[in-house]
Amino acid sequence: MNGSVCDCHKGLGYNVHIHVHHGWKMTDKHSIAEARRNLPKLVHEAEKGMTVELTRRGEPVAVLIGLQRFERLTSNRRSFVTAYRDFTNERNLSELAIDPDELFAGTRAETSGRDVRL
Repeated sequence: MNGSVCDCHKGLGYNVHIHVHHGWKMTDKHSIAEARRNLPKLVHEAEKGMTVELTRRGEPVAVLIGLQRFERLTSNRRSFVTAYRDFTNERNLSELAIDPDELFAGTRAETSGRDVRL
């Protein structure tokens, strides 16, 4: 990728995976004081698809993102049930050859949990 924001699911209203991008920083951190001095530069970075994290005393307090990314995050909000139903209606799941046992193997502990004294 050349630094553009992933739009592989644009308009679908849900994301089903995480992209790991190499070759460019997805998050750029700046103190609020530094952000005041460099606001035009930081806005330009956000417009190009970067996430600009603002910190106060080293702790993250806010994030600056571009309008296109904001609109993608806030538009077409659907419930999980609606998104899943639409997904299954649009695709033949048997053709995807997904084995749920293989997919979710190791994601849940086999134990009944911790002992609790009542």
